[in-house]
Amino acid sequence: MLVVAALGGNALLQRGEPLTADIQRENVKVAAKALAQIVKAGHQLVITHGNGPQVGLLSLQAEAYNAAESYPLDVLGAQTAGMIGYLVEQELENALNNNRPIASLLTQVVVDAKDPAFLTPTKFIGPVYSEAEAKARAAIAGWDIAKDGDKWRRVVASPTPLDIPDLRVIQMLVEKNVVVICNGGGGIPVIRGEDNRLQGIEAVIDKDLSSAFLAKQLGADALLLLTDVEAVYQGFGTPEAEPLSTLTVAESHALNLPAGSMGPKITAACNFAESGGFSAIGRLSQALALLAGQAGTHILNTTAD
Repeated sequence: MLVVAALGGNALLQRGEPLTADIQRENVKVAAKALAQIVKAGHQLVITHGNGPQVGLLSLQAEAYNAAESYPLDVLGAQTAGMIGYLVEQELENALNNNRPIASLLTQVVVDAKDPAFLTPTKFIGPVYSEAEAKARAAIAGWDIAKDGDKWRRVVASPTPLDIPDLRVIQMLVEKNVVVICNGGGGIPVIRGEDNRLQGIEAVIDKDLSSAFLAKQLGADALLLLTDVEAVYQGFGTPEAEPLSTLTVAESHALNLPAGSMGPKITAACNFAESGGFSAIGRLSQALALLAGQAGTHILNTTAD
């Protein structure tokens, strides 16, 4: 079975943890052990990952150095994909005792420069702030900000993925039974000009939506959206919260979840389920059980029994 596993931010950073190299590596070790179980069970694996905290931090560092010459988000996205890909690749090699080839690939993803998402930023990046600090930073740097739980964060445009120019390379690696780490941070956002040339653009593509698109393009059998909660919840954050083991596509859309959190995961899971694939959302540590249908929330393209 060909499995696309999308790692949420918890693979590198638990909420509230400082964004240090040591902490990220320790979290990646935990992720690698869970992912190694999928490979050891005999499945082919393609890994994608988010980069929201990391790309936001790099942006802050660049602005502190020289705000007038700070790097654009596409370049910062490439930097984070290289950094995170290195950590995941190395720790997964260790977890598999170096008996499977693993490769990290910087992946460009084409978007539309006229995508409405550029007018309504929703993608959280960077650290969390109090409301007062977020508004103060936004006033200075020209950020868009939004509430994230009980904190505030910067938000940027998150356009829809339309094409993966590097798909042929990913396919060749999969055919050779290589574990591929790609689409880092949702992919490096680029636009295609009239002369067919690619050019970077300021955005951060949603990792889950991009992972579903990649899974469909690869003809994958399963899409796992791995996060730090065990399932999708009805009434999340309330005393009546209840995990949902199955959801139909129609039921999923009716949940009306926030755009900046579980919303993209539900949309991505539905997109892949509608194409006929196995789609599930759940806790990273339960990745293999999730694949076996024994944990998490499974999105069905039919009426639930």
